[in-house]
Amino acid sequence: MYETICSPVNYGGLELKNRIIFAPTTFGLSDEEYFAKMRAIVAGGCAMIIVGDVPVGKSRFEKSLFDKKGFAWYQRLAALAHSYDCKLCAQLHQSDSNMAAMLKYVPGVLTKKITMQQLRTLLNEEVAPYITNLPQRKIEKIIHGFGEAAVLAVQAGFDMVQIHGDRMCGSFSSAVFNHRTDAYGGSAENRARFAVEAVRAVRSRLPELPIDYKLAVRQEDPHYGNAGVLESELGVFVPLLEAAGVTSFHVTLANHSSLEDTIPPANHPYFKGEGCFLKYCDEVRRFTAKPITGVGGLTSPDFVEAQLAAGRITCAAMSRQLLADPAWPRKVAAGQAGSIHRCVRCNKKCLGGLQQHQGTHCIYEKSGV
Repeated sequence: MYETICSPVNYGGLELKNRIIFAPTTFGLSDEEYFAKMRAIVAGGCAMIIVGDVPVGKSRFEKSLFDKKGFAWYQRLAALAHSYDCKLCAQLHQSDSNMAAMLKYVPGVLTKKITMQQLRTLLNEEVAPYITNLPQRKIEKIIHGFGEAAVLAVQAGFDMVQIHGDRMCGSFSSAVFNHRTDAYGGSAENRARFAVEAVRAVRSRLPELPIDYKLAVRQEDPHYGNAGVLESELGVFVPLLEAAGVTSFHVTLANHSSLEDTIPPANHPYFKGEGCFLKYCDEVRRFTAKPITGVGGLTSPDFVEAQLAAGRITCAAMSRQLLADPAWPRKVAAGQAGSIHRCVRCNKKCLGGLQQHQGTHCIYEKSGV
């Protein structure tokens, strides 16, 4: 009944056992809790996990491939994934947050005079001057870091890398944040340069490595998202990224607005439907024949099967649904789709838990899935 979901696929040069991918997710958990969740997800049968926000340099805030402890942590994760025939993808990213500016808000956060949502707004306001004034020598160092990080990722056991097209790549891409007057600003071609060079930095070091690109799409009328690529600019960005070495695209809504837009609840005024971001996949498909992963409120096996079977998307990425029921792929394959705990997109314990510094969880966790 769900032949396409369960069928293997060549995803940009990487063989996947089925079409279900765990989307990059921020957890805010202890290592013990994190690995317990990862074990449940890989045991549940998904074909690949994309590990979010793998920094392209040393980091005081995230697990980094550039230090021994971080490298060993990623090795452990790769071994766990591979023990269940699950592939692992490193989402390489560079933050576009101005750390110096961030420090001035720390006292307000600690005294709870500034909420996390207010902090997000304040930091977003700092992105444009930071990107616009970033020295070229710093840009070159960061771009070089993408190549270095990819090499380390492969050494740690990752099967693929994804260039994070939000964060710094997305902010350089966006005329909302990028007001530069040099070769990295102005025209769409120039604003694509940072992302294109990041891809080339990986491709030059690893000629055969599959490279996914998280393509963040910015929408107008109505306006959603601030980083990323305008829908009208996809015809410029997609061919440039493909020529640079991208082998597949992971398509979603651009970030740097409300988190409830990029992680929309069921009552969202615009993105409340199943597969709420798949229309962007349709637009990207006009400019590439490469595999495309779709994301956005995907919960129904029937709906996902229909999108895959029609060729609208190559793979389906889920985060909240696999948190609600890690065994979604296994149950579908076993003909037990009726027993799936369907995500209701309430955002209470996933996004809500993260915002409340309790970690990313799910309302179903005590139900024994």
